[in-house]
Amino acid sequence: MSLNFRFAVISDLHIALPQTIWNHPSRFHLVEVSIPVLENILDRLSECELDFLLLPGDLTQHGEPANHTWLAERLAQLPYPTYVIPGNHDVPSLQANHTSIGLADFPHYYRSFGYDNPKQLYYTCQLLPGVRLIALNSNQFNAQDKQLGCLDDEQLVWLQQVLETHQNDLILVMIHHNVVEHLPGQARHPIGQRYMLDNAPTLLQLLRNAGVQLVFTGHLHVQDVAYSKGVYDITTGSLVSYPHPYRVLELQTDDRGQRSLQITSGRVESVPGWETLQQTSRDFMGDRSQPFMLQLLMQPALKLSQAEAEALAPSLRYFWADLANGDATFTFPEFPNAARRHFERFSAIDAEGQPQSIDNAVTLRLS
Repeated sequence: MSLNFRFAVISDLHIALPQTIWNHPSRFHLVEVSIPVLENILDRLSECELDFLLLPGDLTQHGEPANHTWLAERLAQLPYPTYVIPGNHDVPSLQANHTSIGLADFPHYYRSFGYDNPKQLYYTCQLLPGVRLIALNSNQFNAQDKQLGCLDDEQLVWLQQVLETHQNDLILVMIHHNVVEHLPGQARHPIGQRYMLDNAPTLLQLLRNAGVQLVFTGHLHVQDVAYSKGVYDITTGSLVSYPHPYRVLELQTDDRGQRSLQITSGRVESVPGWETLQQTSRDFMGDRSQPFMLQLLMQPALKLSQAEAEALAPSLRYFWADLANGDATFTFPEFPNAARRHFERFSAIDAEGQPQSIDNAVTLRLS
């Protein structure tokens, strides 16, 4: 089947109405701009003739009912279908409390955006003839009510059945947690692993067996395209943190039946009251980066002493911001050899060490 369609991805919106914003001195999320930045992006997308829009989780600041209600009402005004899944911030606790909704409440807010069965936190739907979305829920809670990032057994059985039933469709998968590493050693690092799906290998095997190539994720707040044995994990940066990006994607089929996915990315440069949003946001992240950088330096693989870490941390002030921007190249010639090599591994390079700028604009050839 010759497929040609266009869609967009906006991730980690962290919508926060003014009355719901709470301050935390170390937060990386510039939630004050969540609504104006969203409106700016929606204005741009109105000119793109989209077939649909995907929102891979963290729709709200911290699961507040008012923020979920506002977003659902705003999405209902869009001229194209929109599909959502929950992120960890959308359902921070299993049961509802005085500040946030419970896990089972989420589908009720988004019945018009994929959840036609309000008793189930995952779903599948036909996007277009021959094109199917599988939207997964990666938020689980253990016996101690601790939030986990994984797929439960029931969902995996359901997924297997859906993949078998719709094996002739082009399938897009949307899930909040990353399924392919976007950072070196992400699945094993104490900091990076919390952004990974705990049972990612199981999911990846199911997808590979079914020939699924495209997965759309969020959670990490970076612009990155990662690939592993036939599967692309396209993660999109957050609407409320530098560089305030979004993606427009076009799937095309040429005369020979070859399919490709063209990815372009945009950024919101300014909104009213935030005329220098890009620089302000980059500085906002940099100003809060030191505790995070110290952890990165003192934990495996470097295991530096606190004194050694404190000496290097100032040079890493913008490290995470530059990583979030995508296609970064890092050089720290003044660092000790082990630290220099460690951080240079985060550069956007191919297996031969050559620059590989695929995080923001690229055309992926599909099999």
